[in-house]
Formats: sequence, C-alpha cells, structure tokens
Amino acid sequence: MHVKGIEKYRPLPLQNVDIRDRFWKPKIDINREHTIPFQYKQCLDTGRVNALKLKKDGPVPHPFWDSDIAKWIEAGSYSLTKHYDPALDQLIDGVIELLDYAQQPDGYLNSYITLVCPERRWKDLRDSHELYCAGHLIEAGVAHFNATKKKSLLDIVCKYADYIDTVFGPEPGKLKGYCGHEEIELALIKLYRVTDNDKYLKLSHFFIDERGKEPHYFDEEQKHIKGYFDDLFKTFPNLKEYNQSHRPVREQDKVVGHSVRAMYLYCAMADLALELDDLQLKTACEKLWQNLNGRNMYITGGIGSEEKYEGFTFDFDLPNETSYAETCAAIGLVFWNHRMLQLDCNGRYADLLERALYNGVLSGISLDGKKYFYHNPLASLGNVHRKEWFGVSCCPPNISRLLSSLGEYLYSQNQNTINVHLYIEGSGTFNLHNQQVILHQKSNYPWDENIDLTVELNQQTDFKLKLRIPGWCKDAKLTVNGDSFDILNHFEKGYVVIDRKWSNHDKISLILPMPIERMYSHPDVRQNVNHVSIQRGPIVYCIEGTDNVRNLHDIILPLNTELRAEYDEYLLGGIVKISGKAKLLNTDSWNDTLYRSSPPDDETIELVAVPYYAWDNREQGPMKVWIPER
Repeated sequence: MHVKGIEKYRPLPLQNVDIRDRFWKPKIDINREHTIPFQYKQCLDTGRVNALKLKKDGPVPHPFWDSDIAKWIEAGSYSLTKHYDPALDQLIDGVIELLDYAQQPDGYLNSYITLVCPERRWKDLRDSHELYCAGHLIEAGVAHFNATKKKSLLDIVCKYADYIDTVFGPEPGKLKGYCGHEEIELALIKLYRVTDNDKYLKLSHFFIDERGKEPHYFDEEQKHIKGYFDDLFKTFPNLKEYNQSHRPVREQDKVVGHSVRAMYLYCAMADLALELDDLQLKTACEKLWQNLNGRNMYITGGIGSEEKYEGFTFDFDLPNETSYAETCAAIGLVFWNHRMLQLDCNGRYADLLERALYNGVLSGISLDGKKYFYHNPLASLGNVHRKEWFGVSCCPPNISRLLSSLGEYLYSQNQNTINVHLYIEGSGTFNLHNQQVILHQKSNYPWDENIDLTVELNQQTDFKLKLRIPGWCKDAKLTVNGDSFDILNHFEKGYVVIDRKWSNHDKISLILPMPIERMYSHPDVRQNVNHVSIQRGPIVYCIEGTDNVRNLHDIILPLNTELRAEYDEYLLGGIVKISGKAKLLNTDSWNDTLYRSSPPDDETIELVAVPYYAWDNREQGPMKVWIPER
C-alpha cells in the first residue's frame, strides 16, 4: 500500500519467527534462562515488587519503579511467546495480581504517587514519570495479551488508559499537558492496535501534537493557571530542549535533549504517521534521522554524548572516554529505525538498526547475561565495568525485552511483498495470497558472508522478495536456483527486489563479502582526527589491554598495515578476531623527562582487536575503539 508518499508494511509477528542461529540463539537462551529470572529477583530484592502492596511500612517506591516491573513483564511475555515456561507464566500472573491490587477504583495505577504523595497526582508531569510508567505498563499489557491471550493485564491497562483519557485531551475541562519523559505516546498506539479502540489513537495524537505548547493546570491552592514546567523553564529557559518541547514536533529537525526521551518520541511520531497517513510527521522523522545519523551518532550506534543530561550536546561532539551512549538510547534507536522501515523500506534504516543492535545495544549486557552497562564509552582507562543492577535500572529490563522480541525485527510484509531486514538463521512464516509461505534462512552471520534462503509453499504464487544489501557491502552477489541475478538492475533503496512466480523449494544464495575496513570520522569530530577504527561486516572492533598492552594510547596503526580476520571459537563465545602489525611508542628512554625535542622511538607489535560488544568480559583493563594512524 502506498498512501500520500507512505509505504505501509507490518512486522512479521514474533510467534511467526524462529531463530536458530549460532550468534543470537545462545543470547536469547541466556536471556530466558538466566537474565529474566535474575531481573525478577532484583526487582523483588530491591522492593520494586512488594511496593505494589502499598503498605505504609513496606518499601518506599521511586517514581520510575513501576516501569521496571512493566519492562520485566514485557520481556517475560515475549519469552513465553516462543518458549512456554509455566513457572515464568505463574510468576508474571503473581505480579499482575499485585498490579490489580495497586490500581485505584478510578483506574489510576502508580505505586509511587499512591503511596508517597497521593495529593500530587498529575501535579508534576516533568519529573513524576506518571505517564511514562503508564506507557510501560500498557506495553506490558499488550505483550502479555499477545503472548498468552489472557486479558488480566490488558484489562488493567485499558482501565488505566480510559481514566487517563478522562484527564487529558483537547476538550474543555481536561488537562493540556504531556509527560516530561515520552513513552505514553507510543504505548497508546500499541494499545489501539490490539483493541481497535480509536480513543487510544486519538489520545496519543493529542499528546504528540501538544508537545511544544505550554502545558498548564489549575492550581487549587493558588487559584490560578500554572504551567507544569514553569519552575524549570524560568531557571533554565533552554532546557525546553531537554524533553523535546522547544518546538511542535512537526517543526523539529535537529535531535536535542535527553536521548532516550527523544527516541521514544520519534517512535511515536513514526507510528502515528503510519496510522494516520501523516506525511508531515514522516518528513519530520526523516529530517531528525538525517541530523542524528550525519552529525550526532557514534560509530557503534550509541547516541547521547553528555552524562549530565543523558543526551545530545552539539553537532560532531562525540568524545570517547566520556561518551554517555546510554544502552536504553541505543535500544530506542533500534525501535525507531524499525518503525521507519514500516513507513519506507529503505536500507538506511535497517543499516542503522543493525549497527546499533550488534554494537551499541549488545555491549550493554555481559556475555553471561548477568551484568550491564548503563553507559557505553568508546574508550576506557580500565575503570568502567558492567554492574548487576542500578538504582535507576531502566537498561537491564529494556535490553531483556529487546532480546526476547528480536524475531519481530527480521521481516516485514504487505499484501504482495516480503522484506528481509536482518540475516539471522531460522525461518519466518508469512501469509500471502491466502496461503502460507515459509522463508528459511541458513547462515553464520555476522561472521560469514554466505546466506542461503529457501522458499516453502504449497502452490506457485507471485510476490516480491526484498533482500537488504547492507551499506557496508560493496560487491554483493546473488543467485536464484543457481542462476546469477543482476542486483544492480533490481536495486531499490538498499534492497535487491526479486519479483517472480515462486515455487516450492526455490533457493536463493546471497554472498555479502566482509572485508576488514578502516573507518574514519568526519573531520569535525575533533576527538578522532588522525584516528581510525576497524569494522568488518556489521561489527565494530576495539582493542583491549588484555590482548595488547596496558597503555593503549601508545599504539599506532599505520595506514599500510595488513589486517587479518580469523574465527576463534574459544574466544569470547566464538568471534572473528582481527590482528596485524602495529607500532608501539617506546617511553622507556624518557625517564623523568616530560617534554623533549625528538619524537619517541617505536617498536613493532602484534595488535589484536575484538568486537566492541564483547569488551570487559575478561580481565579488567583499558579499551579503545579509535586508534591513531600516525
């Protein structure tokens, strides 16, 4: 379908996708077997679960605790979709019972406000995270219903959303405002899609269009209209950018403020553009995407360079040791690019989704699934390490819900087209022209260049199969049933389009050569001038002290160095490592001299680079992504 310049695709549902490959399946299994149970224990031990009992002598909740519970339920629900576990199902049901207990008669559901300061309901949209937590609860309710077909949590969140609809909106007597932390907007669209109740779509539309206006409420004590963000904006007038409320969303063309909040807003904008055929929203998303991709993103897909505001600073400001690059922000980047793919099957969105997924997201969790990075620097002196949990623990359940739902990101379709966005061994089951079509993938991606696909169907049928040719691949080759296929003459926005009558057992062989590439920053990224990074396929590499020397800043990778790729099944769970000759600056002869007129001597060493996502999984030590060439 093509309406007002918007292509419309739908992701293949999670239950229709099987993942069986050697790269992702072990990570999904660890997430199911270890991470999800471990996160529940953390939520229990830290008081997040029992806070829902609303006992005065019990745990005192924080404003964001309900969102951690919700994301854990969502992760567990996705896991149940693909691997039913009666113990996990029962555990989730127990938490849902507590949520039902904590819900107020009018539908309101927030453990912090209800227990700590009930008089502050809807009085602090900036920091109380009420609508943010509501959004995550709604997402959990949708995921749980889709996984189990039980309406226990869906009914709770529908009741909550119905109540919110009586409080906020454009109608007279309702509050004109929006949350300081976006999330409710995208969640309401998910709820609309599962219930077909357009009230939720209209409410999301209101919140999106209201952003950028001056929100206000009637202060009962002072008897006058008061702005929700008055105190903040009077003190810091430029901080309207912090929560993307500096301009109406349709007029925004530069990524600003808190990076996670920005990603969740852009997700909602893309979803609303799809549902309403809103070309203006789509255009705004495209402008924001270009500004992010061209000026404000790390090579790992990490975004948000400043710790103080967890967000963006100014164009080309991408420091390495002090980079923030919150794990949640990279996850949000995956969410947003996935939604953009449903509006426009353009390889640039899948390329960025893949970059963030394999690098900036995956680095956020240890190989054993038990420790996490909140922020992901691109250089470390050896003092940055993953932790089991955080006081603000948004990242652990966020990465868990993404791993549990990974199957949703591989494929999309419309009435006559199947799109393959990611190459992960397994299968996808589609319905085209009233028959089942199964597409099987076989590969050892991202380490190997060979991808084989097989079509399974009952009777011959015509449809388009679009296969992404990654932007990093310069010389892809394709055959269909052994016959060479001309990619260039059938290339459309990053995808090769095979439009034919398909038969059972038709075979496609795709070769995506993966040479080792030296990557360079824009010259205005001042921290990386005369530096190079290493990339092979979708994987960004780094050097660690454990493989090289403790003083990584003494290593130089000359331009003429030949680099080699080798698969090592015993290293870091099985990886392709990269090695080659490098120069090491010799500081021994300097003694106590701080400055001198001659450059340091150097010696030749063997450099070893490993995937960035796998760093800090062995002995503690320094790490660098960007290496001097001279």
